[in-house]
Amino acid sequence: MPHTFDPMGKNYALSFDKLYNPIRDAMNFVPPLESRGNRPLQMSFEEHLKALIFFYLQEHTSAQHLLQALEEDDFARSQIAPEGGIKKSSFSEATNTRGLDQFMFVFEQLQKQAAHVLPYCHPALGNLVAIDGSFIDATLSMQWADYRKGAKKAKAHIGFDLNRSIPRKIFFTNGNSAERPFVSQILSPGETGVMDRGYQCHERFDLWQKEEKLFMCRIKAKTIKTDIESHTVAPDSIVFYDATVLLGTAGTNQTKTPLRLVGYEVDNAKYWIATNRYDLSAEQIAAAYKLRWDIENFFAWWKRHLKVYHLIARSEHGLMVQILAGLITYLLLAIYCHEQHKEKVSIKRVRQLRTQIQNELRAAPSSTETAYDFKEPNDQNLYAKT
Repeated sequence: MPHTFDPMGKNYALSFDKLYNPIRDAMNFVPPLESRGNRPLQMSFEEHLKALIFFYLQEHTSAQHLLQALEEDDFARSQIAPEGGIKKSSFSEATNTRGLDQFMFVFEQLQKQAAHVLPYCHPALGNLVAIDGSFIDATLSMQWADYRKGAKKAKAHIGFDLNRSIPRKIFFTNGNSAERPFVSQILSPGETGVMDRGYQCHERFDLWQKEEKLFMCRIKAKTIKTDIESHTVAPDSIVFYDATVLLGTAGTNQTKTPLRLVGYEVDNAKYWIATNRYDLSAEQIAAAYKLRWDIENFFAWWKRHLKVYHLIARSEHGLMVQILAGLITYLLLAIYCHEQHKEKVSIKRVRQLRTQIQNELRAAPSSTETAYDFKEPNDQNLYAKT
């Protein structure tokens, strides 16, 4: 059975409870995790989930490091690990062979909850979702992660909610998989995908418009364009070009459906943005594309401070479990930082949270401590145990 937090119990950490609390409602509806054989489960799903959250929160860098903490750290041993502890083989089995549906369910439910709780920024620009892929270095033994000769990589394809600065959707493939097909799967009606030049594909531009997907995609400056209709550009604007165009060479790779192209310049760098958003001004298109860098900042922060890409699994199944647990941890931190500090996630607040957990544990009375009650001097025993 999963452990529950008892405020009167030994090694109780209120701060971890606050961090974990948003998951509790989802746990009531998570699909049951069942053993696939005669051997009973050595670790419940909730214990597995808490262990991986603890792994990222404490910046552990290996499964061995985590398992040592689950055995030796007072808080981890009493509130995270299964009652009888967990062996390396059982932890590896849990990560590499089961729990994927449950982790995905919790991630999706927690993402919805975070979207409801966190402030909605940039409402004038609409629902913006940055789309990008991130490589994960793999070991040579991970044959499924073929990338090129002598190199193995996996790739996470993520949709990032730019209005709330949180991950929204994820797909996971080997490193050779194309990124563009995931745009249609990531975007929901009414959302606008914001993408860099790696997603430029004139055939895809036509497909996305046919599917009624909204997008803003930076394109290469040398892309051939055929003007259909020019739009007015203010003389003092960063925008120098705004028109409805066809992109590409006629008869070769030219788009069949016209789209809008906005050109603007910032710090001597020129940007060309292809889009089918005609409801925004050219300056708003430029502002929306600038927000795309938030997903780059997310990937960098996620890797550096939560150590998400330190592998504790080698199978495709296990690595997806690991990545989902990292996304869940980030969502929990986003909700926690907003509710407790009215701020976005920062390493300052994460470190503060770690310190608070440890301080609460030190302040909690140990079960081995005995309370004493002072008696009057004429009592036979000046101090009697209570």
